[in-house]
Amino acid sequence: MRKYGIEVPKKGIFIIMLISKWCKSCKLLSTILEQFRDDGRIELKELDILENGNLAKEFNIHAIPALIFFKDGTLLDEDIIMYGESIIKKGILIGSFNEIILKEIMSQI
Repeated sequence: MRKYGIEVPKKGIFIIMLISKWCKSCKLLSTILEQFRDDGRIELKELDILENGNLAKEFNIHAIPALIFFKDGTLLDEDIIMYGESIIKKGILIGSFNEIILKEIMSQI
């Protein structure tokens, strides 16, 4: 991630959130994740997708909000299945989710 100027922490959960300034779902999700950050559960980096198109392209992200999950310095290389559905695929979550689902995701990482 250094080629994008992002230093991924070696310990804990780190999330890159690709957003857009006009996206209401992004703002709602951002509020939840910022609370998780403030509580010390995660480290968070918010990036505008328009300014970081190469990063989005590298991870095959075509919709927002999008979360890229890292654990202990490495991209989460697994799928997380909840309610019979693959929510996170190879460390990527697309779409907006509520606080309850995000807490459950954090408990599985």
